[in-house]
Amino acid sequence: MLKIAVLVSGGGTNLQAIIDSAEAGKLPGVSIDCVISNKAGAYALERAKEHGIHSECISPKDFADMDAYGSYMADFLAKRDIGLVVLAGFLVVLPPVFIRAFAGRVINIHPSLIPSFCGDGFYGLKVHEAALARGVKVTGATVHYVDEGTDTGPIILQKAVEVEEGDTPETLQKRVMEQAEWIILPKAIEMIAAGRQDI
Repeated sequence: MLKIAVLVSGGGTNLQAIIDSAEAGKLPGVSIDCVISNKAGAYALERAKEHGIHSECISPKDFADMDAYGSYMADFLAKRDIGLVVLAGFLVVLPPVFIRAFAGRVINIHPSLIPSFCGDGFYGLKVHEAALARGVKVTGATVHYVDEGTDTGPIILQKAVEVEEGDTPETLQKRVMEQAEWIILPKAIEMIAAGRQDI
């Protein structure tokens, strides 16, 4: 059984997609062990509680520095025997001490077709604002392994989404979520659990 921890900062729509896939039997061999947020008021924590999943807030603000936070997180997840860490809208850059502890076992969903519109400063609506400003006709989402860079790890899955006439950052964000993110994130987890995806 692959035990996963889902790290979130906000509403948890990608978390919900994972939960829905698991409850529909589409994630055989996967157990959602816990949901961790850096924000106490994140609605994602409520989603976890509603489905009987352990949830808690662990904030970097409660630690002396990012290394202390990263070490605590790594120890916390190791004690729970977590095999895969899933960043699903997690807006904290995890420090190298954490990435090294879970090397090859951390994945992230990014709302663009990497290498476009990614790296430092590209998150949430900022990604879609940049795509519209550039005038691209196609955007999408990417699931990738996390390394010590920002959005630089090996790509697992990508799915393209068309940009439509009159799109706003908000409408484009919603379409990318519905047509790409919520599909490929659970799929990537399923592939890793089945041993069909390695670095």
